[in-house]
This record gives sequence, C-alpha cells and structure tokens, in this order.
Amino acid sequence: MDRLIDAGLEQLANTTIRMGELAYRTVSLSLRSYVDNVDSYQQVCDQSDRVVLMQDQAEDMAFELIARFQPVASDLRVLKSYMKIAYDFARYSRYAFDISQVQKRLDGLEECDDWIRRSIGEMSETVLSMVRTSVDSLKSHDAKLARTLSETENHVDEMYFKYLDRLIETAPATNRCTISSVLVVRYLERIADHATYIGESIIYLATGEKVALR
Repeated sequence: MDRLIDAGLEQLANTTIRMGELAYRTVSLSLRSYVDNVDSYQQVCDQSDRVVLMQDQAEDMAFELIARFQPVASDLRVLKSYMKIAYDFARYSRYAFDISQVQKRLDGLEECDDWIRRSIGEMSETVLSMVRTSVDSLKSHDAKLARTLSETENHVDEMYFKYLDRLIETAPATNRCTISSVLVVRYLERIADHATYIGESIIYLATGEKVALR
C-alpha cells in the first residue's frame, strides 16, 4: 500500500531530474559557445536562473515532506540525497554562467593558440560527459554508473594540471587568452568535482553506503 509521503517523494525525484536535464543543457550551451566563440550569454543566464529557482523548489518540497509526514530513516536518506543533488545541479548552472561571462568579456578562445583550443575542447567534452553521467545515474539510481565518475574526475584533474603546466611554460605574457582559459579550466575542474559529489549522493540514495569518489 502506498504511503502518503510516497507521492511527494516521487514529485521531488521528478523535479530534481528535470533540474539535472536543464543544468546539463545549460553547461553544454555555455561550453560549446565558449569553444566556438558564440554569444549565448543571455540564454545561459536565463537557464541558470531557472535551475537555481528549481533548487529552491526542491528544498521547499523536502522540508514540507519532513514537516507533514515525519519520515522514517530511509525516507530521510532519500530527502537528504535529493537536497544535496539539487544543490550540486545548481552549482553546475552557476559555473556555466561564469563561463558565459568569461566568453562575453574576453571573447572565448578566438585569440588563443591551437593547442589551447584543443586542450579546452577536450576537457570540456570530458566534463560534459560527467554531467551527463550524473543525470543518467540519478534517473536509474545506478550506483555502479555513479562510481565511474571517480575515474573520470581523476582524468579531468590530470588534464587541468597538465594544461596549467604547459601554459606556464609557453605563455609569453598575461593576455586575454591566458586569463580567459585559466578561469574556464578552473570552472571545468569544479564542475567535475560536483559531478562526483552527485555520484556520492546517488550511491547513498540507492544503497545507503557513504563513499568518497574523490
């Protein structure tokens, strides 16, 4: 027999999944616009604001369920997990907005050497795949898929530090490209971190196991 709280938990799950899909589209738009030097600032800004609004809605739903139904321990685990995941999805969108701001002010990669464009393009695709994996694993509560985020995040860290090392060796002086690219690779590294946090929450949601994927 369904409990009264179950409908609310399902609604919270659906809201969080929709939020994840919108966050993915926002990150994707921001990254592709940066790499291709396309102005999508306003669209990214609007979508990012929508994701943050959805985070507030998800938190309100969770608190209402706690207040109305006095959830048992397993329900509290679910509520806690969805609240944390919603926060990390919101962080995706805010970093996407930050990247869009950099592109708007500093013209993306237009003035950069080919190796810089290739490096950031590769890192962008890898991070975007992590965002996609985090959303897909949430949809299916797939703890095994969520665990794969750890290895990919390690790869992103390697790409990040390799890029900084090469930039230090080859950049003749501080210029718009240097400033822009360093900011963006840092945002990409942070998005990758939040993907692993989501993976940890999904594993806890699905199995009750607390793990560290970083």
